[in-house]
Amino acid sequence: MISNGLFIVFSAVLLYGLQKYMELRRGVKSIGDHPGYRTFFSGSSTAGNFLPSISGISPGRNHLMKRKYEDHRRFGWDAYSAVSVWPRLRVGYRLAGAATIKEVVSSRARFPKPVKQYGVLTFFGKNIVASEGDEWKRYRKITAPSFSERNNKLVWDETCRIMMDMFENVWRWKDEIAVDHCVDITLPIALFVIGVAGFGRRISWNDDLKLPPGHRMTFKDALHIVSSDVFIKLVVPKWAMGWTQRFRNVQIAFEELRLYMLEMIRSRRNSEKKEERYDLFSSLLDASEDTSDGEAKLADEELLGNIFIFLVAGHETTAHTLCYTFGLLALYQDQQEILYQHIKSIIPDGRMPTYEEMNLFTHSMAVFYETLRLYPPVTGIPKQCAEDTTLTVSNLAGEKKVIPVPQGTDIVIDTPALHYNPRYWDEPNEFKPARFLDKDWPRDAFLPFSAGARACIGRRFFETEGIAILTMLISKYKIEVKEEPQFAAESFEQRRERLLANRPGLTLTPIRVPLVFKKRV
Repeated sequence: MISNGLFIVFSAVLLYGLQKYMELRRGVKSIGDHPGYRTFFSGSSTAGNFLPSISGISPGRNHLMKRKYEDHRRFGWDAYSAVSVWPRLRVGYRLAGAATIKEVVSSRARFPKPVKQYGVLTFFGKNIVASEGDEWKRYRKITAPSFSERNNKLVWDETCRIMMDMFENVWRWKDEIAVDHCVDITLPIALFVIGVAGFGRRISWNDDLKLPPGHRMTFKDALHIVSSDVFIKLVVPKWAMGWTQRFRNVQIAFEELRLYMLEMIRSRRNSEKKEERYDLFSSLLDASEDTSDGEAKLADEELLGNIFIFLVAGHETTAHTLCYTFGLLALYQDQQEILYQHIKSIIPDGRMPTYEEMNLFTHSMAVFYETLRLYPPVTGIPKQCAEDTTLTVSNLAGEKKVIPVPQGTDIVIDTPALHYNPRYWDEPNEFKPARFLDKDWPRDAFLPFSAGARACIGRRFFETEGIAILTMLISKYKIEVKEEPQFAAESFEQRRERLLANRPGLTLTPIRVPLVFKKRV
């Protein structure tokens, strides 16, 4: 009986394996056997996000950022294929060629955004990121007026005020500030900026230490945990969220963030003084109440969903990018000195820089852009092919090839591979901010904000805030790597790898960046 049972199980496994193999061959044939990965799990599946790189099984967790351009070099083209069979047959391409990517982002009808893949961002409701077509157009129309020159100036002024508050009231009596992880500084700064410039919610450094009545977690902590551990909420069933302290914290964070957002809405709606405002929150609230332009009113769920997405995008992306920026400047002291001297040439008396001077801080922008090139917030930008079509791809030798793209094919714009592609960037692994001071730097090969109609609507907000923070901090403090005895014997390469190690999250997330900020004399 046992042997018969084993035979049945073995036969079932063999038949299943044969079925999956035939599916794999069918998928490979549909793309003309263009070289690439042939795996059981796809890199974007739940299992693929947790498994290491195993030949024939999974490309590996965070493989786009870990291998950068190396997979494209290995497979010989600036587009390689990815065919997997579990839980269903999936056929895709990973793109690292600027011309091919430009064609994809410019052809929204042929290559729409696969909205289903953004379900993780719709916990609180539909929003501008997780939408497409007429729904996306409506959200964009509502939010676009908020990202104006008037709001950019508000962003700059409030960022400078927040930095001065930190210097004068938090760091005032200290010549050195050591942090175990730089995000402990960059996250609250970015949160305070999006709070006031995006939502009219002004928080001081001291205020944020207090737990408001009726809450179990601060606004900052709730937003940070939701951003960092959103995949736990996605993967772990609701009934299992009480199993560990981390799971419980995630559950509390989601509940608390919803409560904070509802309080923000209630407070603004019940405000007696209806002053004229130009922030994002006002545009969203107006759209949830006013239907005079004939557009469908923004439902409460959509209001919450869009508030959430702008809170996350408006603080985490900036915080993580600045964390990498400060880490790179701590490693490359010569580049930090160049930046400092350039800032001094514009504000030699150490005064607060003005918004009108922002475009003069070209080295600050160059450092910021070089950080975004090396550590793009979003490593893979997904698209999906809506019809049978073709794409023209190239290789390092400049040769071209037309590849078939069947309807339903997954397309991923491989941002790290594009940013490390030696066809566009000299010494792509090196930190060289000066490359962005050249007027002819390759703009089509730089996509930290995506491109085309779906490019980041808050790009100028993000840049304004980032340049203000970077300029203010470097003008008054020198950044160094925090010395730790256990790492005394490491080489420069080992130190860089340790300091800038990262993991996937809603955005690329630094693991631990220990730094020291020393007051300049």
